Amino acid sequence: MATTQEFIATGRRKTSVARIRLTPGSGKIDINGRSFEDYFPSTPLQNIVLQPLQTAKLVNSYDVSINTSGGGPAGQAGAARLAIARALLEVDGNLRGGLKKEGLLRRDPRMKERKKSGQPGARKRFQFSKR
Repeated sequence: MATTQEFIATGRRKTSVARIRLTPGSGKIDINGRSFEDYFPSTPLQNIVLQPLQTAKLVNSYDVSINTSGGGPAGQAGAARLAIARALLEVDGNLRGGLKKEGLLRRDPRMKERKKSGQPGARKRFQFSKR
């Protein structure tokens, strides 16, 4: 029984989570069962997802299956980027220097600030009335 080599990794950004499965192949990318170009129609979001593969010069070497949930398109693209970078590290540890230099292995810690009680948002206050 021949087992195909697959690498699994998780990435997070804001409230989005992306779980990916990286297998040797021809460069096909599926996101939530849809094609890559269909799920991320804008070029900047596509470039965000492809950035780790382009940095490692492995764009057409691996098939990527991404399962993402939560947040919006930008957060999901950022989560997928981190997950792909982490999976590439499992493939070859020598890629670490280039990926780290591009900042692709760092999880972006910025999150939405929580709403506080007694005010309408995180920082905004209700209108002050002197009289």
